[in-house]
This record gives sequence, C-alpha cells and structure tokens, in this order.
Amino acid sequence: MIEANIDITENPSQEFERVAVPESHLKGWKSFLGMYAGEHAAGTEFVIGPLFLTAGVSAFDLIVGLLLGNFMAVLSWRYLTAVVSVKERYTLYYKLEKICGKNLVTFYNLANGILFCFLAGSMITVSATAVGIPFDMPMPKLTDTMPNGLSWVVIVLAIGFVISIVAARGYNSVAKAANYMSPFIVLAFLACGLVALQQLNVHSFCDFWNIWGEGAEPFPGQIKYTFWHVVIWSWFCNAAMHVGMSDMSVFRFAKKASSGWTTAAGMYVGHYIAWIAAALLYAAYIQTPEAQSFLNNGEAPPVAPGPLAYNAIGVFGIITVIIAGWTTANPTIYRAGLAFQAIMPKVSTFWMTIVAGALATIAGLFPAFAMKLLGFVALYGFILAPIGAVIVFEYFFGNAFGIKKDYAFQTKSTFNIAVLLAWGLSFGIFYFISIKYDVFLSFLTLPAWLLCGVLYLVFSKYFLKGGRV
Repeated sequence: MIEANIDITENPSQEFERVAVPESHLKGWKSFLGMYAGEHAAGTEFVIGPLFLTAGVSAFDLIVGLLLGNFMAVLSWRYLTAVVSVKERYTLYYKLEKICGKNLVTFYNLANGILFCFLAGSMITVSATAVGIPFDMPMPKLTDTMPNGLSWVVIVLAIGFVISIVAARGYNSVAKAANYMSPFIVLAFLACGLVALQQLNVHSFCDFWNIWGEGAEPFPGQIKYTFWHVVIWSWFCNAAMHVGMSDMSVFRFAKKASSGWTTAAGMYVGHYIAWIAAALLYAAYIQTPEAQSFLNNGEAPPVAPGPLAYNAIGVFGIITVIIAGWTTANPTIYRAGLAFQAIMPKVSTFWMTIVAGALATIAGLFPAFAMKLLGFVALYGFILAPIGAVIVFEYFFGNAFGIKKDYAFQTKSTFNIAVLLAWGLSFGIFYFISIKYDVFLSFLTLPAWLLCGVLYLVFSKYFLKGGRV
C-alpha cells in the first residue's frame, strides 16, 4: 500500500495516526513486554485484589478462576488483536474510520476516549492515596464519590499533570517509562504479598488456601462472586483492549503477531500475582481493630492502596503505588489521546493527549471510579468491545461472506449504517437483559461481541449499496 511507504518527514510526531506504520519503525517483542508488565502490574491492582475479597470469593474461585480467565485474555490478544494489528498497521481509530465513515466513528472515538480517561482517572486516584500519606491526608472510603478535601484535590492535580506530560510525548516515552519501572513494581508486589503472609501467620499452602477457604458472604454493598464471575471478569476486564481491538494502536508497531504473547507478562505477573498479593494485604488489614469496627457498623472497610502498601513495606510501598498508577495511566491516556486526535486530525496528538490527561485528572478527583472499579471496568468493556467485532469479523470472514473491505473508504461514505445497527442492537439487547434480569454484565460481553460481528456481516451484505465485493 502507498500509505505504508510514507516518508516519516510527513509525520514528524512519528505516531502515524492516519497512515500505516512503516517497517523502519517496527519494534521487537521486548518493547511490548515491559509495557504490558508495567501497565498491568499497576496501582489499580491494589484496589482490584481487595475488591475480590469483599465479594466473598473462595480460594478455588480466586486462584483457579484467575488462572483461566487471564489465559483467555492472553489468547484474545495473541490471536485476534496482534494478528489484525500487524496486517493492518493502523490505529483502531483510523481503521474504524475506514470501515464506518468519519461521521459515525467520531461518536465512537469520543465515547472511547472519555471512557479511557475515566479509567486513567481511577489510576491517578490510586497514586494519590500514596502521595497523601506523608501529608496525613484523609483517605477515600469505599462508598465515597466526591473529593474529601483540598489536599486531595491538590495532590490529584499534581499527579495528573506529570502523567499527562509523559503520555503526550508519545509511544516511545510510554514504553520507556514502563520498561524502566516494571521490574521495580513487580518486586514490590511480591514483597507486599510475602509481608502479608507473615502478618496472616501463613506457614503452609493449607494456611494460604484457608485465607479464602470456601468463600464468605460479600461485604455490605458488594455482590457475591463465584468461580465464573472471576473467570469471565478477568477475561473481559480488558475487553476494550483485546476483543475491542483498542490495542491495535499498540501492536501496529510489532514486527510479528507473536509479540501478542508478551501480554502474558501483564496477565500473570500483574493481574494474577498482583491481585492475589493485594488481596493478602487486605486480608491482613481486615483483622485489625480499625477494620473490624467498620464491619461491626455494617460498613465495608476502606480500600486505600497507599496505606495498604505502606503498612506492609513502608516508604517502598508508597513509591510503588505512585509509580504503579503512573505506568498504567500513561498508556491509557495515550490511547485516549489517539481517540481524540482521530476526531480532530489537524490537531497534534501531543495536544489531544494533554486534553485527555486533563479529563483523566478531573475524573481522578472523584474516588468513585476507583472504589467501584470492578463494576466500571465491566461496563466500559461491555460498551466498547462489540465494535471491535466489526474489525475482527471483516478481517477473518469478510471475503468469504462477500462484503467490501473498508467500506467507507472504498465508497467514500461518511456513515456506515450496518455498523450502527450491529453495535446498537447488540449493545441494547444485552444491556436490557442485564438490567431486566439482573445478569452480571461481564457474562454478556462475549454474546454481545459475537452478535455485533454477525450482524455487521449480514447488514453489510444485504443493506449496503456497493457493500459487496
């Protein structure tokens, strides 16, 4: 393709937002290993691990459920996201524009960017709980939604400013930050887990298993998680990034699709080890008189990552939570900046990323995004994942089904009605089922994704003028 051979002087930012990444800028697997290890061994893991405990999971649910769910996530990245990415070499946002048309994709990019900003905001919240310890800042409670004081606001704004500047410098800066910091973060999670095991008087695997045992009733305000809740939630907590194809924006730089296996560093070092280590920290905290007083009053003890890590490993814990939140917020804000830049292509990615960072910082002021992270992550994955099915089904089944690739680009259309109908119906039907019958939302992410892909093929074949090959 002509676009793949564009001179990099035409794209001085070297982010290649609207062209295929040239071969001269492709990266080996090591660039992705550090990024995924750093991004997913993150400050938010200090929240997610304890939240599993508040949901009353059993030992089998947690240990085996996470093992299976994270494996499914790795397979999704390797055999869907990475495969399509190295073939197309486009960002998700430009690829969707080629399929959907400018007018329709603008709405998706806006929703995508905003949701990523909210997610990054929760990571800024996590870092703030660590920065605030030396200043004796009041920590947010599990039920808090609003900022709880001036010190909280100042600290969040300062962290958001630094994170935004790093993210705005582009993919290379994001990858370098993750590569430098990820070993430090992994070591800290291991240290936290080991200290928590000592605090819990664990001397054997049986003692370790009995921390969760057969499970318990969920804490006040939380829902009960079973084995399948853990499996499906851990598979689809990053649904927007793998089956939703957002990480096309990352893996378009990969030399080979096999770089997709590097996501295992994030899933098992980060999600698996870090979640369990964080759950151990919270299990130790629950035994304290302070936590028991909350439970006796019918309240869930607070989940503040900074104090949890500080109580385990001191100042090292504070530093870890700050850096862990930073390395995860960086690529998330970077993705959001690309989404906004796709809406306003004449504005540089740098400034669009600054805008994304500002929105994420504002979101970080509100603790609810972090304290309700399990539910929020399920929702944002459910909303964004189905649109990725449009790309996946076109790539794997488009020729066999006889539909035109990159319909909007080929026909110069600005609005692909087949995409809107497929996305709207799949989202609407299954969200209605979730609300009407109180079905756990993550259980419906895969059915919605599959339905969206199938409907897109059907609608493209029969409803689009000029849509057939």
